[in-house]
Order: sequence, then C-alpha cells, then structure tokens
Amino acid sequence: MKSRIILYLIGFSAFVASLAQNLYSPLLVEVQEKLHTTQAMVNLTVTVFTVALAVMQLVFGPLSDRKGRKIVLLPAIAVYTLASLGCAYAASVDALLAFRLLQGIGAAAVPVVAAAVIGDVFEGKERAQGMATYQLMLGLSPAVGPWVGGMIGGRYGYGSAFLLLCAVSLILLAANAFLLPETRPKATAVRKGLDWSSFVRLARHPRAAALLTVGFVQFLVYFVFLVYIPIIAHHRYGYEPAQTGTLMLLMALCSMIGVKAGGWVQSRFSGESGYLWGCAANAATVLLFAFTAGLSLPVLTVAFCLFGLTMGLTMSMPATLLTEMFPDDRATAVGVYNFVRYLGMAAGPMLGSLLFVGESIPLLFGVSAALYLGGIAIGGRLTARRTGAASS
Repeated sequence: MKSRIILYLIGFSAFVASLAQNLYSPLLVEVQEKLHTTQAMVNLTVTVFTVALAVMQLVFGPLSDRKGRKIVLLPAIAVYTLASLGCAYAASVDALLAFRLLQGIGAAAVPVVAAAVIGDVFEGKERAQGMATYQLMLGLSPAVGPWVGGMIGGRYGYGSAFLLLCAVSLILLAANAFLLPETRPKATAVRKGLDWSSFVRLARHPRAAALLTVGFVQFLVYFVFLVYIPIIAHHRYGYEPAQTGTLMLLMALCSMIGVKAGGWVQSRFSGESGYLWGCAANAATVLLFAFTAGLSLPVLTVAFCLFGLTMGLTMSMPATLLTEMFPDDRATAVGVYNFVRYLGMAAGPMLGSLLFVGESIPLLFGVSAALYLGGIAIGGRLTARRTGAASS
C-alpha cells in the first residue's frame, strides 16, 4: 500500500512539473500583448524552459545517484514553486525569461528522480506496471494542461495559471517532505561523475543514432504545432485561450488513442521499421496541415487531430527499442533520447520565428514537414547500414 502511495505521489509531482510546458501554450498570445513584446521573445520563454529541462536532466540524474533521491527532489520542487510565483508577477519579458529558466531547472529534477524512485521501490512485473502508471500520468499533462491553462488564463489572465502551479507545487513540496522516504539503495556505489563512454557508445550506434535523429525532428515539429496553433487559431479564426485549450485537448486525446494503438503497430513491424513508418505517416499529416489548415477551422481541427493520432503511434517505441539495444545502460540511453528530443522542442519555436513570415501556414509547416521527412530518410539510411553490416 505504501509503495502505491509513493507511486502516485511521485507521478503527480512529475505531472505538475510537466504542466509548466503544456499549461502555458494557449496563453502565448496574451503574454505577448500584456508584456508589449515580440513574438520571438515570447517564443524564447518556451525555449529557455525547454533547454533548462533538457540540460539539467543530465546533471540531476548522477546527482541523485550520489546524494539520494529526496535531497535532490525537495530543493528542485522549491525552486519550481518560487519560479512559478515569479512568472505570475513578472513585469517584463526579461523577468519572465529569467523565471522560466529557473522553472525549467526545478522541473528537470522531477522526472529523473521519479523514474529512479519507481525503480528503487518496485521489482519485476510490479516495476513495469509502476512505470506504465507513471507514463499514463505524464500523458495526462499535454491532454489536460492546455485546456486548464486556457480556461483559467482566459478568465483571470495568464498570471493565474502560474499561481495555480505555485499553489499545487507548494502542496506537493510538503507532501513529498513528509510522505516520501529516501529510496536510494544503500549499496549503490558512489560515482565520481558522468560515464562519458556510455554517451559515446550510444551516439556511435547506428540504430540508436537513427532514433535520436528522428526523435529530434519529430519533437521540433511537435513544438512548432504547440506554439503556433494558438497564434493561428486566434489571428485567423478569432479563438480565445479557452477555445484554443479545448482544441489542443482534442489533439492530445487523439494522441493518447495513438499511444494505445502503437503497441499493436510495434508488434506487426520488427525493429525500427514500425517507428519509421509511423513517423512517415506523422510527417504526411504535417504536409496535410500545411496546405489545408487555412481553408476552415473544421479542416484545421481534423488535420491537427490526425497529427496527434499518428504521433501517438510512435511515442512509446524509441524507449522500448533503446532499452532492448542497451540492457546495461538503459537509463543512460533513455536519458540521452529525452535530452535530444528536448533540444528539438527548444528548436521548434526558434525555427517558427524565422519561417512564420506574414503568418504563412504553408511556409512554416511545409518546411517543418520537409525537415521531418529528411530526418526519417537519414534514420532509414542509418538503420539500413546497420542491417547491411549485420548481414555481411
């Protein structure tokens, strides 16, 4: 019973940390208007959070292995709480950027520690079930976050969304302080630093490099959607934040349906082929969106939901494949993949700032689709090289 409480506590903590990404996306237009700044600067508030989230995972993982889970988690949640409060009352975009950076640093520790705690507490089949429950809780964030952010921010202003994060994370700080035990095994060897040889071995592995390449471009395109859907919906179709949140909720629900179907797809295709074909279908929906989203709001909605559905098909595949390839370095492999996809998320808004000239949907999403297809082609060549080497 106690282990289940730990699972739900740590899972909900990771869910709230992830909300800082998803709660914010429907409010970008309002942030630009209220802070009297440019679209590029608002996009940068998304990027700095994502970069901090990506880089600090590589720091907090080894730190929690050396010092312990709880001693890393509690200060990180405290930083996240204070940064959320700062975001709510930031009077300029420069202040908002600083607090978003701190918010990303605090958020980065939570998923790393959460996965480690689940690994410490559960074993065998229970560990697999615990990880599945944890991933399901994380999957609720992109589904619920935009809708909640749009509803609260649309009525009370974008600052209220950050105040909600501050209040909930403060409660979680207290809950983790009193309910979460230190779970790091006492027999764990103390490490002096990162094992850089594992990173090098991963990067030089053709199949792993294929997954990293495609993962980067896939999440780059994903964040182009997350950032520019609210702008397109507002400027072209007059949508307010609450309505945009509902639109993004529909996409996220379609994505969750895709995740459920992804297991069936992976069972029908061996190795990376199912992943690459799923990503190709996902890229095709980006092209569809590029040339149809401007026709009408219902067409935009259908194309957006198809993107979410096909992306969901592939979301669980990279981690599964990487853990099979590197049974002795599973955490490192998945951590590097997460780092690379977070870099893609950070690059997406910046790419959009360069391409969304005259609010041209075909230019932005057409180029995004081309980059996506190029990444898939590179991934296919890397996989074929590995297959050819194995056969010879």
